[in-house]
Amino acid sequence: MSLRQQSMENTRFRDVLDLIRFAALKPDIVTATTVHSLVLKLGAVAHLPTSTSLLIIYSRAGDFGSSVALFGEILYKDVIVWNAMMTACIENRCFGAAVDLFEEMMEGRTGFDSATLVIAMSALSNTNRLKKGRVLHGLSAKKGFLSDSFLCNALIDMYAKCGDLSSSECLFEGMQCRDLVSWNAVISGCLHNGFPEKSLLYFKKMAAFGEQADDVSLSCAIAACTCLGEWDIGQVIHGWGTKLGYGESSHILVANSVISLCSRSGHIEAAETVFRGTVRKDVVSWNSMIDGFASMGMIFEAFHHLHEMQLTGLVQPDRVTVVTLIPLCAELMLLREGRSVHGFTVRRSMESDLSVVNGLMDFYLKCNDLKAAEHLFNTMPYRDLVSWNTVISGYSHNGCSSKAQTLFKELIRQYSQCSLSTLLAILPSCGSPESLHFGKSIHCWQLKLGFCNNILAINSLMFMYINCRDLEASLSSLLRASFMADTACWNTIISGCTQNGYFWKALETFNLMRRESLVSHDSITLFNVISACGYLELVLEGKLLHGLSFKTFEGKHIRVQNALITMYGRIGEIESAMDVFSYSCNRNLCSWNCMISTLSQNKESKKAIELFGNLDIKPNEITISSVLSACTQLGFLRQGKQIHAHVFRFGFQRNPFISAALVDMYSNCGNLDISLQIFQSLPEKSVAVWNSMISAFGFHNNGQDAIQAFDEMLKSGASPTKTTFINLLSSCSHLGLVEEGQQYYNRMLDEFGVEPVTEHHVCMVDMLGRSGRIDEAYEFIRQLPTKAESGMWGALLSACNYHGNLEIGREVAEILFSLEPENVGYYVSLFNMYVGAGRWGEAADLRRKIQDKRLKKPAG
Repeated sequence: MSLRQQSMENTRFRDVLDLIRFAALKPDIVTATTVHSLVLKLGAVAHLPTSTSLLIIYSRAGDFGSSVALFGEILYKDVIVWNAMMTACIENRCFGAAVDLFEEMMEGRTGFDSATLVIAMSALSNTNRLKKGRVLHGLSAKKGFLSDSFLCNALIDMYAKCGDLSSSECLFEGMQCRDLVSWNAVISGCLHNGFPEKSLLYFKKMAAFGEQADDVSLSCAIAACTCLGEWDIGQVIHGWGTKLGYGESSHILVANSVISLCSRSGHIEAAETVFRGTVRKDVVSWNSMIDGFASMGMIFEAFHHLHEMQLTGLVQPDRVTVVTLIPLCAELMLLREGRSVHGFTVRRSMESDLSVVNGLMDFYLKCNDLKAAEHLFNTMPYRDLVSWNTVISGYSHNGCSSKAQTLFKELIRQYSQCSLSTLLAILPSCGSPESLHFGKSIHCWQLKLGFCNNILAINSLMFMYINCRDLEASLSSLLRASFMADTACWNTIISGCTQNGYFWKALETFNLMRRESLVSHDSITLFNVISACGYLELVLEGKLLHGLSFKTFEGKHIRVQNALITMYGRIGEIESAMDVFSYSCNRNLCSWNCMISTLSQNKESKKAIELFGNLDIKPNEITISSVLSACTQLGFLRQGKQIHAHVFRFGFQRNPFISAALVDMYSNCGNLDISLQIFQSLPEKSVAVWNSMISAFGFHNNGQDAIQAFDEMLKSGASPTKTTFINLLSSCSHLGLVEEGQQYYNRMLDEFGVEPVTEHHVCMVDMLGRSGRIDEAYEFIRQLPTKAESGMWGALLSACNYHGNLEIGREVAEILFSLEPENVGYYVSLFNMYVGAGRWGEAADLRRKIQDKRLKKPAG
């Protein structure tokens, strides 16, 4: 007779045992400790049924520590005590401890039964220990326990949860007697492994075999419909479940699945109706509703339900709630709301949960708060690979390339096997030619890890090579993977070339794609090649692409239509741009911005202002900047003031580009004082605002004020740009401040690292020419390391004409005739110099040359 059987026959403790069983109905800490005191007083700790029941009460009351302590006090443990303790571990989510107990039990040769193996399977499935699960499967077969349906069901569930769905299905098919739990295990297993189609297939088979579904089967089938986007099938299953008596008002599993189905299918009102009709909502119900609002971007409603959830007091937010809300805050850059969620996690002691902390780090990195993300990362007691990948990706996308690369090197010293996500996180840090060597080493590492045939990895590598200015390596990567390259691969090359200014290469790659590959272009392809044509001012090619877009129906996409408007604007075809805009039936704000900007850039400022007046969408900063530019061109102060009012109305007054545009507008309209007031009222001045103010001073012939503004700009810590020096040199030129202008030109590269370009050279030639220093201007051009463009020679010709320097003027004119033979303005300047010098014969010869070439001076 076993020790437990002897204990059961002991009638002394029957009353205590009855009391414990009654306490187990609603376990709490107070009841458990009271009963434990009585057990100690009666000396019943050695009574196995009593101690086992008390252990379970402590576990279910949430005092797992007392369960462990009581288990340690039991001297003679049988299988039931061990099983009870393992169950307590699982109930308190201490799955590793349950596995350790099972191993200790095996070493102690206590023996085990099929229930022991069922409990152990549960622990292994939750810790994803497939190898040990297979060992237990073998042990079950050896002991002849596979006739136990409970054990077989546990094995099916374990294999599915550990990712071995084929073994799970094989075991299911081999069962002689399947019950409802067996069907539910394989249905939920397919869903867990990302095979919703199989899940629905097994659900259909279950019905064909005459097994009636329960709330678990129905909830899994509806969840599978949600994954597949099968709204109609989901409704049918929902209706069938209601007919079987599993209505959503009283069956929480079904209700939660229906809420998810409705919200993910875009029927948020239906989801709300089901949610409100559910009598006993659990945390999953609230999470499903919050997730539905979050997936539709309804931030206010999501947080409103979170607040309501907390006010009810029946259920409280858990880690799933937090993990649902944090990505929403990150996507919309809601720093204040995200910090509130962070505070909630601290109050609820969730800061040790890896998924929560990883989500918070991602949120802070996307909101550009690197210090907060770094603090979380550095204070984590344990980091998984997701933690490292999150921070590396955050550094890469926030321009902290060196930090990303340093952290990556530290990671590979600690982890022997990294994931594809690691590769995708580190590659964006290689965004310049200086990073090419590191990028190539990442390429080698990628090949070593076996990601050479992964499309995402190939696309990221190609984009990295383009950003590092190694177009050949990028194209080679594409051609090596041509057998598996899809449209996204080609788009990576084409968009990368367009974004980095390699417009001809983008067009060549597009032609190669059309000629060599089996895949077709899409709207993203056309958007990029149309943009490239616009930058290159290719009229014919742009129109051909316009025709292609309509021939392949990609022209209906709004991004393609917007690209066409911009392209026509760049090549000066306003009417064509207006036609595209007029025939667009689904315009967005970008469409309006493109059209207003096109009109403004092509000196059709009045039409741009009129179009802005017809805008039926709330404008953004780009809209306001474009229409302010139009007001600046026309000098329309009244309309400019109206736009200024819009700036305050929509809260754009702190935007640096808007502020700069306002300074320009008031300056060009003759109100330098208001420009200065706007400038001085800004708490933080951007480089664009400083540039506009320097330009305004120069425009109003206040050269000393422009120089003073430049000095103040340097004191503020702002770094001057190419535009800064153009404005500064132009001011010096108009006021004859030659010495100062030469000093600034000489300081550009040496002191500020700004490479002089054509515009700076033109300013210098104009400055020297205006002051009569023609020879110096001529020598300045000749000593340039690169070939001088026509703009510089044109500025020198104008100076020669003004100062009557015929000798140099004639030489400069001949150079310009070779550069731009059809530009009549150069001929007219030389003609005027001949007339001014009394060289009538040469003037007459030049006039005949103009007539022979049939050159005409443009009107206006």
